[in-house]
Amino acid sequence: MIELRKLITSPLAPDWAALPLRLIVGFGFMQHGFAKLARGADAFPAILQAMGMPFPHLLGYATIAVELLGGLCILIGALVPLAAIPMIAVLAVATITVHWPNGFSSIKLMSFDAAGAHFGQPGYETDLLYIAAILALCLTGAGPFSVDRFLARIWRR
Repeated sequence: MIELRKLITSPLAPDWAALPLRLIVGFGFMQHGFAKLARGADAFPAILQAMGMPFPHLLGYATIAVELLGGLCILIGALVPLAAIPMIAVLAVATITVHWPNGFSSIKLMSFDAAGAHFGQPGYETDLLYIAAILALCLTGAGPFSVDRFLARIWRR
């Protein structure tokens, strides 16, 4: 008979949980940055200007930089607590200015027809999931195969 303890405990060390978090958060942030660049470097600042945001070009380029560089830092596990600060700030601003009025749910199936599924505007659920994952990485460390782990070993010598 299989022991219940074996079914509810991981055979891996707990810090391995950081690896999938790093991969999806880092990749996700970088994809958002690349998507903004793919539309043209001035397209996102133009959206911010239309929203009435102050300093739209500065904020637009800074957001793209945070998404690309912060995403890369998280992906490789480099300076995670430092990268987390601007990343959480970007998520907080997006939550308040864009997603909050749409409610919590990020997936709102509005209808389905021959053309496929039609969705409404996303809420702040995904922003909160990203923030929770980033905070988990800050609290537990970047885990194995990370620059932070490598640097920690060098500094201990």
